[in-house]
Amino acid sequence: MTNRTSAEVAVGLQRRDILRSTACGFGSLALAALSSRDQAAAAELLRTHHQPRAKRVIFLFMAGGVSQVDSFDYKPQLEKRDGELLNFADARTLAKGEAKKNARLMKSLWPFRRRGESGKPTSDLFPEIGRHVDDLCFLHGMHTDGVAHGPATLFLHTGATTQNRPSLGSWVSYGLGSANENLPAFVSLLPSRGNGGPRNYGSGFLPARHQGTAVGRAGIAAAAAKIRFLENPHRPLDVQRQQFDLVQAMNREQLAARAAADSHLEAMIESYELAWRMQRHAPEVLNLANETAETLERYGIGSEPTDSFGRQCLMARRLAESGVRFIQANYTDNSNNPAWDQHANMPKHAKHARAVDRPIAALLEDLKRRGLLDDTLVWWGSEFGRNPYAQNNGTGRDHNPDGFTVWLAGGGVKAGGSHGETDDFGHLAIDGRTHMHDLHATVLHLLGIDHQRLTFRHAGRDFRLTDVAGRVISEALA
Repeated sequence: MTNRTSAEVAVGLQRRDILRSTACGFGSLALAALSSRDQAAAAELLRTHHQPRAKRVIFLFMAGGVSQVDSFDYKPQLEKRDGELLNFADARTLAKGEAKKNARLMKSLWPFRRRGESGKPTSDLFPEIGRHVDDLCFLHGMHTDGVAHGPATLFLHTGATTQNRPSLGSWVSYGLGSANENLPAFVSLLPSRGNGGPRNYGSGFLPARHQGTAVGRAGIAAAAAKIRFLENPHRPLDVQRQQFDLVQAMNREQLAARAAADSHLEAMIESYELAWRMQRHAPEVLNLANETAETLERYGIGSEPTDSFGRQCLMARRLAESGVRFIQANYTDNSNNPAWDQHANMPKHAKHARAVDRPIAALLEDLKRRGLLDDTLVWWGSEFGRNPYAQNNGTGRDHNPDGFTVWLAGGGVKAGGSHGETDDFGHLAIDGRTHMHDLHATVLHLLGIDHQRLTFRHAGRDFRLTDVAGRVISEALA
């Protein structure tokens, strides 16, 4: 067991002692809050393994697989040899023991241009993000496990394709704790119910309090997104308070009567306390009404198609300002149809790009202007990329987990940089190969956490996010 885990056990024992000796009512809430602050202070000494470069993460998840060769991975040979028939061996066909025969190369549907002082080529699919190219660090040699959306999405979030493992945000919550006792450490905006569903923001075998808090769900507009069951419009506040005190008193009595530790019951008590505090604080953080008209316009709020994702990006900035450690903004159509999954209609990428390009650029600009980008790590990417040839010689592209691109910004990464490379057609990662475990290790490293030391003992062995693999991508660090 690591020092981090031992510290939690010790603090947990102190907390149970307090709960056993405390009566219900306002006094108990004050002591519970004090215990929470003491826990945070004690954990502060053990929280990081080295000096962190980032205090928080904003993950912009593009569900379904953005095509790297149509966005950020420029391939002159693909453009030059457009229409040629070549044999490809990809993840799906290799599983069948055969090669992809007579696949027609398909160039990018959007022209690439050199942008910024770095001269980095990016396509017209994301012109607004392209304006910020000098703030971005591209990882072009990405590869991952899982060729279908479900396994690959689960792997991106948890480091495993099938098991019920803690999500990255939950590991961050476990490792760092909360920076604001009135808000959760981990929030997922409009998460999907499919392709892993709640497991993508679940705590797995970690203590239940580290589970992500969902705001809304995929398929609804961000304007209608809220934290479920946070408010009760049917009872006045004083009655709710009496009910809350009674329920918590019974919960504490149950906890005190148990001989052994019960992390689930403790987590429930803590979640109730957090939810009570969140009633006053969370609605204000998620309320965009106090933002200026200029800010709303910059994010594309109030106009289509940018309104919904613009709201997610602005909420992400407000949550980051308020001390939330890990914020995930999800862009997907609905539970069963990941937005960027264009098997037969690549031009549809343009529809989705118009919905996210302006909001993401506004988020980067806003963070930079407020001095938040220096200690906020922004991560943009999908569960995998897409192939450089036309699927079934049509107008779409199939999944490609063997070579794709993500980008990072802020939080200690090399601005205006690139690491890794795919082959001449953008099919296979060949240089600077970066596995998803490596990306996870790097995210934790930038937060001050050694991915090999952040472990949790479960089922007789120590688990970690990166399993037995992963290396920090030092080439991408500033």
